[in-house]
Amino acid sequence: MLAIRRFRALTAGALCALIAASAPTASVTARPASMDGQPTDAACEKLGFVQANTQDSALTVTAGRRPSGASSMAAPAPIPPPPPPPPQMVAKPSPVVSEMIAAPKTAQPTPVAGDIETERYPGGESNPIHQVAEDPVSTFSIDVDTAAYANVRRFITDGRSPPRDAVRVEEMINYFDYGYARPTDAAEPFKAFTAVAPSPWAPGKQIIHIGLQGYELAQAEQPPLNLVFLVDTSGSMWSEDKLPLAQKAMNVLIDQLRPGDRVAMVAYAGSAGAVLAPTSGREKLKMRCALGALRSGGSTAGGAGLALAYDLAKQNFDPKAVNRVILLTDGDFNVGVADPSKLKDFVADQRKTGVYLSVYGFGRGNYNDTMMQTLAQNGNGTAGYIDTLEEGRKLFRDDFSGSVFPIADDVKIQVEFNPATVSEYRLIGYETRMLKREDFNNDQVDAGEVGSGASVTALYEITPVGGPASVDPLRYGKPGAAPAGRSGELAYLKIRYKLPGQKTSRLMQQPIGASVTYTGLDQAPESTRWAIAVAGFGQALRGDPWLSPRFDWERIEGLAQGARGKDEDGLRAEFIRLVRSAGEGRRINE
Repeated sequence: MLAIRRFRALTAGALCALIAASAPTASVTARPASMDGQPTDAACEKLGFVQANTQDSALTVTAGRRPSGASSMAAPAPIPPPPPPPPQMVAKPSPVVSEMIAAPKTAQPTPVAGDIETERYPGGESNPIHQVAEDPVSTFSIDVDTAAYANVRRFITDGRSPPRDAVRVEEMINYFDYGYARPTDAAEPFKAFTAVAPSPWAPGKQIIHIGLQGYELAQAEQPPLNLVFLVDTSGSMWSEDKLPLAQKAMNVLIDQLRPGDRVAMVAYAGSAGAVLAPTSGREKLKMRCALGALRSGGSTAGGAGLALAYDLAKQNFDPKAVNRVILLTDGDFNVGVADPSKLKDFVADQRKTGVYLSVYGFGRGNYNDTMMQTLAQNGNGTAGYIDTLEEGRKLFRDDFSGSVFPIADDVKIQVEFNPATVSEYRLIGYETRMLKREDFNNDQVDAGEVGSGASVTALYEITPVGGPASVDPLRYGKPGAAPAGRSGELAYLKIRYKLPGQKTSRLMQQPIGASVTYTGLDQAPESTRWAIAVAGFGQALRGDPWLSPRFDWERIEGLAQGARGKDEDGLRAEFIRLVRSAGEGRRINE
């Protein structure tokens, strides 16, 4: 594996040579429209890559330790030391890379998946009920991530209940397409949808359904891509549901690349190294060969890998392109800078340069969801979890435009409830996305990003005035009064966003009232009924206290069956099977 060792021996000082070697030239533009094909050993050897095989990968997880289940076989032949780098590869690394790589690297034993359950999830209580008379305004940053749904599916498919904190209800809701009406002008990139229907799990209460549909860029409007694949090749990534699955998924992404796109690749284990210089989207075979040459082994220097990937993206920065690092990992950073709070500050600082970060998680046993959420939310990117190749196809083929081509930055939602018609409200999900009321008008406060054609869905549970309130009325409190002419409104919706590259936000607003209110849940739009079914399932998995004991698994399944619709991709049928598997005939809260 001489080529692999040589690539891994590269340090940040090699970046300048890599960039210079990959600069566009006349000969590059004169190449055929596509150079792709099967990454066979012979084809990849011509490009300077030696393909790793499964047996080699398993044998190099940890020195002197064979993963459980690995067959007994002779160790591979010793690898000769790589030749010294050419003289030009001595450029001084940027200060940020030097700082991250210079962090202490005290190696820790590499965990083998399945030995110990060490999965980590960000804690957080469900959003509380608010009294409109005291706190009429709710503000949050949008979230288009879907990682929680795929991860929950993995647990249920394995026959286990997901940890409570692994269930983020908003990510489960946003996993699905709701068929909202689409905007027709990129200058006004959102069209809002609202509906109000009775709550199926709390008699006397209602659900407000808010949907935002993003503008879908035509192919000619999509900017070029400047991507850096940052691949975790540490020992914990050896199993089939980690590095091998990540390689297959990234090949799906490579399929989508255009000639004007550029991709570089960084791998990290005990140390970080550049594997592929920025390469034209025409040279897909070269990218596939670089992926195929990766093997797992060593500890996880995630901080150094991030620093190197950002540095490479910035040195190849194109102000007219989408500049993004795409991280594939189980999140198990255990060497160098591994503190989520320090990495949070690092990626938050890097997003100011215009380089964003998307994070895709893999595996089980040691999956660090806390790390993944920290990086994605502060890196202005999306977070996904890939448990199957089919999920990889969904993220990197079907939803590809929505994850890489931005149409709006810093998208915030604010809802003001009318005290004359609503006594209480509760936002379902978005616990990690809550903002202060004053943050809504502050353009310096970061919020979520929305990509081409993506949609955002949020649900509020409200108690109408005179309904079954959760607290006793105040003896000396004054009842709320709506402004004249607005007594029929339940709430007022505001959406604030920035167009890509702009510093000043724009505002959309509209009332939510009687015209979108349905007296029966069965009369509500299909999209509303489906969103409510998914929200009910998520809350049931979390064991939230808001659900009536009568709202059991069978009722969730029945509600979903009635809102299944055409379901051309089969995702809704899969959800119904998950509900059935999770319930197994039992009642919630028994």
